[in-house]
This record gives sequence, structure tokens and C-alpha cells, in this order.
Amino acid sequence: MRALLFILSFYPLWVTCAQTTREPLFTSFDGTRIHYDVLGEGKPVVLLHGFITNGESWKRAPVRQALADAGFKVVTLDLRGNGRSDKPHNAEAYSDNAELKDVMALMNHLGLTTYDVVGYSRGAILTAKLMTMDKQVHRAVMGGMSADFTDPNWFRRKNFHEALTKPGSHPELQAAVDNAKKSGADTVALARMQEFQPTTSRAELGKIRIPLLVVNGDKDLDNGDPKELADAVPGARLVLVPGTHGGAMATPEFAKAVVDFLKK
Repeated sequence: MRALLFILSFYPLWVTCAQTTREPLFTSFDGTRIHYDVLGEGKPVVLLHGFITNGESWKRAPVRQALADAGFKVVTLDLRGNGRSDKPHNAEAYSDNAELKDVMALMNHLGLTTYDVVGYSRGAILTAKLMTMDKQVHRAVMGGMSADFTDPNWFRRKNFHEALTKPGSHPELQAAVDNAKKSGADTVALARMQEFQPTTSRAELGKIRIPLLVVNGDKDLDNGDPKELADAVPGARLVLVPGTHGGAMATPEFAKAVVDFLKK
């Protein structure tokens, strides 16, 4: 799968870079400590990373600096279970939209009452749920995603969970699992993320009134047809930028599309 090639090609750059400190940290609603970074001043926007990555992925994409240069306060974080954040193993730590509660708690911790959100890949799935949970979200961008995640039994979620918990169950995913282990990722936490991945139904998407931009690589159908997502949310726009699932987020065209949309 092209998405797996993306993980295997970029994962070491995003996760294994030398890190000497976990600071800054904040303590979330259940005591889990979450690492975050802030760049720039102005209108707040939070960036949500994808699966088997962390907030460092945004630092290697031009969109973060482009947003800061355009007058935004850019917040990145390592979602629980990733990077420099705590990595609890118990089911309760990931159930009931815990990751989204972390984002909301972080915004409160920083004193940011209204904010935009940009999510890519799995981060886009979290973005969809966040739009239904937090009235403080002003605008949103979902990248690298279709509406297939609205199915709670989505095969991509189920297959990755099984690959992480039942060795040998999905040979096509084994290389990604092996690479995650080699790079030091916590595979128990990763499995929990898939087990309790938020689901936002099509009916819920249809009730969203937050301005939404869907951005997708013109060669990316890894997660389905992005037009289906844009059609599911009233008033949503779809922009195609060059690239596959692994490359689109790192393009200047992606950065421009995001900045232009959020500046409106």
C-alpha cells in the first residue's frame, strides 16, 4: 500500500531525531502528560499529526512556518502514546475520545478560546470528531482523507489493530509494524489508538457548519476518494495538490492552500 511506503520512508525522520527534553509538557484531564510546542504569534491554529508519527512531522513540512509567517500562533503536540508525550497502555486512556479531550485541554491551558485546526491522515479523522465536540473550533482543514473512516468497522483501522495485536495476521502490514518497533514506537499504545479511533458518522458530518477545507494529493486515493468527504460536509471545499499520500503534506502547494483558507 502507498500509505505504508509513506510510513516506512518518513518514519525514522519524524520519530528518531535526537530529543534531549520532554518540555514543555502540560498535564491533561486524566493526568497524562502531553508534549507540545508553540511557534509564532496571532490567531491560534493546532496541527494534528497522523499515525506512527508525532508533532515533529509538522516541523518538516513547510505549512507550519508558512502559518507562523502569515500571522498565526501555531500549536503542535505529540498526541498521547506518541513522541515525547506519556504512553499509557490501559484501554481507558484512549477510550471516550481521550485524544480530543487532550487537544481541548491544551487549548484551555494556553488560554486560547477560539482556534483553527489542521489534521492530516489520522489527524484528519481526529479533526472531524473535534469539530463535533468543541464549539471553539473556528475553521478546519482535513488532509489525506475521504469519508471511509465514518464506518466504525473500516478495514484500515481493523487491519492495523489486528496487525499490532496478532503477530502475522496481516503480512502486508508487517513491514510497517517491524519498522515502528525498530524506531522505538510504543506498539501497545499504537494498537490502543486504532482500537479506540474516533468515528464520526456521515450524519454528524452533515450537521457540521464549521468552514472546512479538504486537501488531498492528486495521486492519493489511499484512504478513499476525498470528494466524498467534501460532499459530506455542507459548504466544504476540495483542493488537490501535487503528490501521493506521503508527499502531499510536504509540498508548498499544501501550505499555500491551508494558509489561504485559514486567512479568510
